Amino acid sequence: MGEKRLDLPQGTLDLLILKTLELQPMHGWGISERLQQRSRDAIQVQQGSLYPALHRLERRGWIKAQWAISENSRRAKFYELTAKGSKQLALEASDWNRLAVAVSEILRTT
Repeated sequence: MGEKRLDLPQGTLDLLILKTLELQPMHGWGISERLQQRSRDAIQVQQGSLYPALHRLERRGWIKAQWAISENSRRAKFYELTAKGSKQLALEASDWNRLAVAVSEILRTT
């Protein structure tokens, strides 16, 4: 590996959490693990960033949470994308893609 982990630009964590929950409800640790796996270890979200983001998304009505039993038989809070969150994900993903194209264009210019 050898490459350093990436620092997320402000606001990106919300987008990544929403995208992760698009497939299925997950608990916080599972979200963190999925992000790390999908990014091939380039992104590692610390609990001190993850849980405040989850609470913020819940307050905005983009995700909802309920207690359930995890795969290792422990009680855990599972987060699920709401219809409002799904709409927000579509908006933020579109904005992110437009930004990525614009930045790529600038970096390619000589």
